[in-house]
Amino acid sequence: MDIRKYNADAWDRKVADGNRWTLPVDAEAVAQARTGNLQVVLTPVKPVPRDWFPDLAGCRVLGLASAGGQQGPLLAAAGADVTIVDNSPAQLEQDQKVARREGLTLETRVGDMANLEGIADGSFDLVFHPVSNCFVPDPRPVWKEAFRVLRPGGVLLAGFMNPTYYIFHYETMEKEGRLEVAYTLPYTDHGSLSEAELQEHLALGEALEFSHTMDRQIGGQLAAGFHLTGFFEDRFGPEVNDPASVHIPVSFATRALKPLA
Repeated sequence: MDIRKYNADAWDRKVADGNRWTLPVDAEAVAQARTGNLQVVLTPVKPVPRDWFPDLAGCRVLGLASAGGQQGPLLAAAGADVTIVDNSPAQLEQDQKVARREGLTLETRVGDMANLEGIADGSFDLVFHPVSNCFVPDPRPVWKEAFRVLRPGGVLLAGFMNPTYYIFHYETMEKEGRLEVAYTLPYTDHGSLSEAELQEHLALGEALEFSHTMDRQIGGQLAAGFHLTGFFEDRFGPEVNDPASVHIPVSFATRALKPLA
């Protein structure tokens, strides 16, 4: 199976279905970002701390696998020069819809987060990468590409899932609101689910997900050459019925710096 193609189609369908991560920001959020009140997320709920960002006026920002009309337009409204690379054309169109509605300028490109061919070394000051590398088999190429396209002194802001989240049986969490340990790590939909569960998953058109070890997440950033300078945890909010969030953080965010030399 071509996982990249399958997941691109799955996210196109999520746009049609109105998934929460495909719903563009409203005019009020854009207006607030224009005044300096930037509220943008890497993880489900917590806004990224303002001191994690460089000066955004004229800042060259790559939104890496961050389409959906949510982060990119807000960063553009805050003064950044924004390019969004994402696997899903429909998600990228959500960014352009906000740009047209609000008179913003941003560039969108269909592309692979793990292979940013066509983007020169040192092209960006900031890479903004919200939770999304759970849709690729290995995050290490993502970190290497982020490092390559950043200028020396550039910043990577990244969100990713807590691997522990994937030990729980998802349907039991969703339908019964309880936690049932069902899987060993690392988890993959196509390797951990039973054949019947996998076929149901594919029939529903759900994207294929992968858990990644902390060695490949944080260790992968360090191996790529980054220096970690910030970290926080997050959980789903009350609008999502997620029993795991009662007990554990379900996602993490990191701030990392590409050294000057």
